[in-house]
Amino acid sequence: MAKEHKVFCIGFMKTGTTTLNRALSLLGYRVSHNSWRWLNDIVKEDWDAIGRKVKEWDALEDNPIPLIFRELDRLFPGSKFILTLRDEKRWYDSVSYHIEDLPTPMHTWLFGKGKQLPKDDKEHTLAVYRGHIHSVRNYFKDRPGDLLEIDVTQLKDWDELCQFLGEPIPEHALPHANRTQYETDKHSGLRRRLKYWKKRLINPIKIWNLDQKGYLPSPKQRIDSL
Repeated sequence: MAKEHKVFCIGFMKTGTTTLNRALSLLGYRVSHNSWRWLNDIVKEDWDAIGRKVKEWDALEDNPIPLIFRELDRLFPGSKFILTLRDEKRWYDSVSYHIEDLPTPMHTWLFGKGKQLPKDDKEHTLAVYRGHIHSVRNYFKDRPGDLLEIDVTQLKDWDELCQFLGEPIPEHALPHANRTQYETDKHSGLRRRLKYWKKRLINPIKIWNLDQKGYLPSPKQRIDSL
């Protein structure tokens, strides 16, 4: 049964979005698992298409959801928004490890052309992160009941999240997921290595194609858009 309101998780990747996904699932929300595929509709600003896709879910998280929070608010008035936060240094270390040296169309759109690898420009990466947080806070400054800010790593129980959503506290323990282990080899195993090299070949073509159509912002344009 669909929930009365949509929930949009608008914290950046590596701020506890996987944990929040699992928590919302335990609360009975149908949480999206494929919104990363919506980038083409978003860069084309096809909000009718995005609206149709959002209707299939109760909650959405992860890229590209954070940067379209204003549009989602207009499309679905009365929604709840959750901004997950994390210590800047820990977030930067985690996102650098996650993206590593593999550029993707999503990360190029997120940080701007030429800045898609956080490890190459810490200052710019953190500027985007900080700018997003500032813009979210400013947008909801007169609507405190619509925005919840949480540091998932500090959550000990369900109280704050359930109170915000108007949900009963479940019997299950609050889940914590996807803790980064930097010493592990992300590409170990034949299947993972093949997937990695396939992306190394295909992603530059996808990025070039989006850039030729004028869909990718410059670093300055990304900062200015926040």
